[in-house]
Amino acid sequence: MKKKKPQILQAPKGSRDILPVEHEYWRRFLKAVASTAEDYGYQKIETPILEEAALFEQGFDGTVLNRQTIKTAGGITLVLRPNVTFGIARSYLEHGMASQMPPFKFFYGGPVFQADTHQTGFIKQMYRFGVEAIGDGDPVVDAQIIQFCYNTLRNSGLKKLSVNLNSIGCHQCRNSYRRGLLDHYRHRKNNVCSDCRKKMKESPLELLFCREEKCQPVKAQAPVIVDYLCEDCHQHFKAVLEFLDDLDMPYFLNNSLMDAGGFRTKTAFEIIWEEEDSSGRQVLASGGRYDNLIKELGGKNTPMAGGVLNVEAIIGLMKREQVKTTGGYAPKVFLAQLGDRGKKKSLKLFESLHQAGITTAEALSRDSIKTQLHNAEKLGTPFALIMGQQEALDGTVIIRDMQSGVQETLSQEKVVDEIKKRLRK
Repeated sequence: MKKKKPQILQAPKGSRDILPVEHEYWRRFLKAVASTAEDYGYQKIETPILEEAALFEQGFDGTVLNRQTIKTAGGITLVLRPNVTFGIARSYLEHGMASQMPPFKFFYGGPVFQADTHQTGFIKQMYRFGVEAIGDGDPVVDAQIIQFCYNTLRNSGLKKLSVNLNSIGCHQCRNSYRRGLLDHYRHRKNNVCSDCRKKMKESPLELLFCREEKCQPVKAQAPVIVDYLCEDCHQHFKAVLEFLDDLDMPYFLNNSLMDAGGFRTKTAFEIIWEEEDSSGRQVLASGGRYDNLIKELGGKNTPMAGGVLNVEAIIGLMKREQVKTTGGYAPKVFLAQLGDRGKKKSLKLFESLHQAGITTAEALSRDSIKTQLHNAEKLGTPFALIMGQQEALDGTVIIRDMQSGVQETLSQEKVVDEIKKRLRK
């Protein structure tokens, strides 16, 4: 019986590989986000990829929670995290940070997992980096988080940015606005789509998300929530705008930035790419304030605000815009060898160069000096070190200048210092 050829496996749908060529852009982005977070005083925090499902069932933020769960021996249901914010709020409560000196400023990054809304059963893996500030309700925090996201994107080489801003007020403000919005649509229900008529009964605030062409005139004339803000929310939003004005940061008021969830409050923002492509509107960063979240999770009433960066969209635009990167792997030395003795001595020399901080490439499994030097030329290394059988016995090594082709024999004990001296020149 003929043996069946094994099938080549692929990454699960909703996930993908990040290949070395793409890491050139990742490297620039990660450097930008880490240095900016450090400049702004945010400290790194990491939370588990698996969290208890119960964490996301209270006041969930509208992100589609995947239901691929894991049951532990103790009967606890775990789920792949759909966001990091809830995990940070959980960590804040679990480790008793409320009794310490607030505020707390956290920086995070890593994968999140959400159920695909179009293909039931698939889980999408995405990468998110962001910041969270807990324990400070001052509007300057909101402005600084927007500034952090904006500057991180600019430091990643993206310039065509647009900040969209809104206030969604508090529970009281949204109730008043919901009634005003519903009254507006009721008088025009014959002019909107069937989906909007359904939303009028179930979730009026979602009327602002409709993209049906038929509904746009009604949506454009709808009341705006800023006209329904209570005094506290009004003053908070006014202060945020004044801080952004002082920063000379351009922004647009967007009434469609809305959330029907119970824990989000006051400031809401998005930073988008100004030029829409075939994939539509590109949201590169988003966030705002969610002062009710920690209380929803069982803690005291604690202010909290944050911003999150959509890494897939950012890296995609960096590639499309051909953002200049620092380049990939760029060794300074190529270590070529010949024979068993040369290989053994080269392995030790490679470690010495590594300890000295000299990036070194090698092909220890190759035997042809010609092939190895050809690899050195392709990598563009300034120098090659050649160690054959004789050099291994003599305790020497040949230094070859790859540009001029000039070679010099030197003691193995002196080669690291010599390479350092030549690289400085």
